[in-house]
Amino acid sequence: MSTGFIRHVDRRRCFALLAGIAVASAPSGTVFASAHAAATAEPRIDAARLQATLEQLSTFGRPAGGSFADGVSRVAYSDADVAGRAYAMGLMRDAGLDPHIDAAGNITGTRAGSDPALKPIVIGSHVDSVPGGGNFDGQVGSMAAIEVVRALQEHHVVTRHPLEVTLWSNEEGGPIGSSAAVETIPAEALERLYSGVRMRDGLLKIGGDPDHLALARRAPHSLHCYLELHIEQGGVLEKAGIAVGVVDGIVSIDEYDVEVKGFANHAGTTPMGERRDALLTAARVVEAVREIATRAPGRQVGTVGRFQVFPNAPNVIPGRVLLSVEFRDLSAETIARLGAETAARLQQIARETGTEISMVRAIHDDPALADVRIQKQIEAAAATLGLTTLHLPSGAGHDAQNLAKLGPMGMIFIPSIGGISHSPKELSRWSDCANGADVLLRTILRVDRSNLQPAN
Repeated sequence: MSTGFIRHVDRRRCFALLAGIAVASAPSGTVFASAHAAATAEPRIDAARLQATLEQLSTFGRPAGGSFADGVSRVAYSDADVAGRAYAMGLMRDAGLDPHIDAAGNITGTRAGSDPALKPIVIGSHVDSVPGGGNFDGQVGSMAAIEVVRALQEHHVVTRHPLEVTLWSNEEGGPIGSSAAVETIPAEALERLYSGVRMRDGLLKIGGDPDHLALARRAPHSLHCYLELHIEQGGVLEKAGIAVGVVDGIVSIDEYDVEVKGFANHAGTTPMGERRDALLTAARVVEAVREIATRAPGRQVGTVGRFQVFPNAPNVIPGRVLLSVEFRDLSAETIARLGAETAARLQQIARETGTEISMVRAIHDDPALADVRIQKQIEAAAATLGLTTLHLPSGAGHDAQNLAKLGPMGMIFIPSIGGISHSPKELSRWSDCANGADVLLRTILRVDRSNLQPAN
C-alpha cells in the first residue's frame, strides 16, 4: 500500500469562497464558519491523524498474526465489532462529542450549532465489515466524520446547524441500522440469523434495544441534509484519474427468483437428444441476462449470482435449478424494462428446451437520488482544493439510501485502487482519504449556510 501520506497539510487562505456572506449577530467570542475563512485560513483535517485512526481501527477484527494488508473481519455483533465501536466512541469523546447508542445500535454524537432551532447536518458511515473484508469500506467515512469534528474544534469553527456524527450499525447485514431510522422493522426480522447470531441478541450485545426499535425512528424532513464520504468500490475514478466522485444517486435494484424445471434422469442411459436438462437451460438464462443488460448503452448491470442445482449428483441429469437474477440502474424504469425483457426471453428459452421457467420479483429497492444543490457544493468544495471531480452513480447500497428519505442527501466518493472492495485487497491511497475528508469538511461549511429546505 502507498505510504506517501500527507504529514503537513498547507492551510491555504480562500477569501473568494465566502466573500459577501452575511453573518447573523452572535455572542462575543463565537466564530462562525461563514465568516471565519474571510479572516483566517479555512480549516483542513489532520491527514496523519486520520491515517492513524484508520490503522488503529483495523486492529479490531484483524486476522491473528496479520497486518493491515490482511484486511479485517469486523462482522456486526462480533466481539471485534463491539471493540471497534468502543474505539470509535472514544474518538468521538476526544472530539468533544458525547456519543450515545440508540435502540437500533446506531452511535450518534452531536456538536451544537450556533442556532439550536436549525435542523442538524448528519454525517457518518459504518464500521462493521463483511467477513474477510478490507479496511476502507465504511471506515473511511466514519473516521473522516470524526476527524472533521476534531478539525472544527481545533480551529474554533462553530457551524450554524448542529452537526451529528452517526455510525450506523450492521450496514453490511441489515435490516436494522439506518433502516430503523426511516421505517418499521418487522418483528420477524429480529429473529433471523446474521453470521450465526440472532439479530435480537446481536442488538442487545452492541447496546441496542430490540423491544423499542421505534425509538430510533426519525421524522421525515427532520434533518438539514445527510452527507457521507465513501470509497467508490469500483474502478471508474482510478481509471479516469479523477480525485473525487460526485454521486448522482444510489441505484435502484430489482432481484428475481428464477426456477427452472426440467426432468431428472439417469445420466448414463438417457440419450442427449431426449434430455430436459434444467442446468443447461439455466446456463442459457445466464447468457440471456448478460445479453439483455448490455444491449443498450448505459450504466445498467445484470447479474446471476446464486445457483442451486438439484439433485446435484454427478450421475443424474439436473431436474431443477434455482437462481437469482438482479438488475441495477439509477433509473427504476430501466431495470423494470430489463426485467420484462428477461421474463419474455425466459419463456422463449423454456419453449425451445422443453422446460418450465418461472421468474418472480423478490426485492425492489427504489433509487435514492442525490440533491443537485448538494452536488454543486461538493464540486465547489473540491475545486477550492484543486481536485478534479466526476459524476457517477453508486452501484452499491449505502446508508445514504435510507437517509435520503429524511432529507437532502449527498455522497462523496474517493478512488478504490483496482476497483476492489469487500476484500482484504481493498485499498485507497492515504492522500485520497485525506482529500475526501477535506472535501467533506468544506462541503459541510457550504451547506451550513445554504437553504436546502423545500419551498412551502
